Amino acid sequence: MRFLGFLLRRVVGIAAVMIGVSVITFAISHLIPADPVAAALGDHATESQIAQFRAEYRLDRPLPEQYVIYVTGILHGDLGKSIRTRRSVAQDLADSFPATLELSFAALAIAILVGIPAGVWSAVFRGRLPDHVVRVASLVGGSIPVFWLGLILIGLGYYQLGWFPGGGRLDLFVAPPPSRTGLYVIDSVLSGDLEALRSSLAHLVLPALTLGYFSTAVIARMTRSSMLEVLGQDYIRTARAKGLHERLVVSRHGLRNALIPTVTIIGLTFGSLLSGAVLTETIFSWPGLGRYATASAVSLDFPAVLGVTLLAAVVYPVANLAVDIAYYWLDPRTQHG
Repeated sequence: MRFLGFLLRRVVGIAAVMIGVSVITFAISHLIPADPVAAALGDHATESQIAQFRAEYRLDRPLPEQYVIYVTGILHGDLGKSIRTRRSVAQDLADSFPATLELSFAALAIAILVGIPAGVWSAVFRGRLPDHVVRVASLVGGSIPVFWLGLILIGLGYYQLGWFPGGGRLDLFVAPPPSRTGLYVIDSVLSGDLEALRSSLAHLVLPALTLGYFSTAVIARMTRSSMLEVLGQDYIRTARAKGLHERLVVSRHGLRNALIPTVTIIGLTFGSLLSGAVLTETIFSWPGLGRYATASAVSLDFPAVLGVTLLAAVVYPVANLAVDIAYYWLDPRTQHG
């Protein structure tokens, strides 16, 4: 029951965040000195065409009424109609979001699998060569621009060596697997399509490395800092005095406590990966949410921009909720708060 109360408080907080985001984004989108009608129809549209367009997208209604219509539509799963694609925004997001989700999961997996061991390794060998290597690599990872790294990886992995494809999610003549999750790797496994699995994994490597390198550096630095603090605690010295093997001391007694602040960074990193994949998706022609958001913003497609913003606003609280749940199980003290 205590966990259900804990979970309910977090869900109520997410609902409050969504209400605030919907008000702010709606107000800002209508305060921008730009006309979506002119962007969609051009300068030579007739008065009747303009009136028809405004009526179709309900731009002729007062702003409070437009907001009520917008919120009512959200509650019914209707995010409006895209001005650019003339399709439902919800359908556009359903088509593009899985691609970004797959890329973000792959980048986060790389960041966790490399960043946490590197941070632990650096802390254990503090002041020695492994520590210096990890610290320099983390500094470089936090300094390299994403677009530069992406271009370098394309030039090396695709153009020079020919090991990986250059862009997209699949090879040109490979059919997408039957859609169940929208994630090509998982759908390929579920359908047993080995050719689609091979192609989707090959296309995923370079953009995932590009997007995940910065996050790897952040996670490694946070893990190192946390491990150094934990390894100096009295209970670690006690465990060593009892004669426990150093590997057990580090993994069982040190790492679990050091992961608490690292989990926070992982949650925030996942949210930033989803919303910050614009450059990576553009460089690698990845048909995800970032490219969709960029195209919508350029064409003043306000319904699509609002839909993307709301989706991003959901991702961050959900990621924080996952972090809070991880805290609940990692740190027993939170179960009594």
